[in-house]
Amino acid sequence: MTYCVGMLLDTGLVFLSDSRTNAGVDQIGTFRKTIVFERPGDRVLVLQASGNLAVSQSVISILRERIAGGGDAPTIMNAHTLFEAARCVGDALREVHRHDAEALRAFAVDFNAGFLLGGQIRGESPRLFSIYAAGNFIEATPDNTYFQIGESKYGKPIIDRVIRRSSSLNQAAKCALISMDSTIRSNLSVGLPLDLVLVRRDQYQVARHVTIGDDHAYFSSIRRTWGEALRHAFAELPEPDWLRSGR
Repeated sequence: MTYCVGMLLDTGLVFLSDSRTNAGVDQIGTFRKTIVFERPGDRVLVLQASGNLAVSQSVISILRERIAGGGDAPTIMNAHTLFEAARCVGDALREVHRHDAEALRAFAVDFNAGFLLGGQIRGESPRLFSIYAAGNFIEATPDNTYFQIGESKYGKPIIDRVIRRSSSLNQAAKCALISMDSTIRSNLSVGLPLDLVLVRRDQYQVARHVTIGDDHAYFSSIRRTWGEALRHAFAELPEPDWLRSGR
């Protein structure tokens, strides 16, 4: 399992992912799930993956091979728009499905993969897409400014309460980290290290890419402070009327 979140803001985009691929009493695996494709001054694309690791790795390998192959075939690095880039990811997913889905089904393994793709290509505004296992996708809108894939339920409430399209990149990054902390505390299958990527509008390159481990001072600080703040807020809430009245 994994947890990835991408946020589309007026000032750019924020992406955060964990790196845990499996977790048990005596076996914990990690694999980076955020990949950056970048041509400074022209485009920056951030791809996040969840689901079956073999499927997502195959998709990423196909995307890279098509970029390396050159020629006129469409790739995410020669696409004219983010929409075309999202179609490239969807096409790669369908290719993996044609090759592997039947064999996976024979072993009772679901063909399960999801991707977030966001960034900016010169000539258009920043965009964010959520791409499903079937290769189809949806785009973030002013009314729906973020997407999650993987283990999303624990980290969703804080984002719904806090983030708006007008939020700053720093505010969104802080919220994403709190969202991740809530998920890590409630689900063993999500864990450190984390990848945090910030993309500023109209800069066409990554503004910040941070790897966050157990010893990261800021993440440790907000985990502690957020927990204390929640306990304080809970203590300040009034008791229910029926308890005060003794009924």
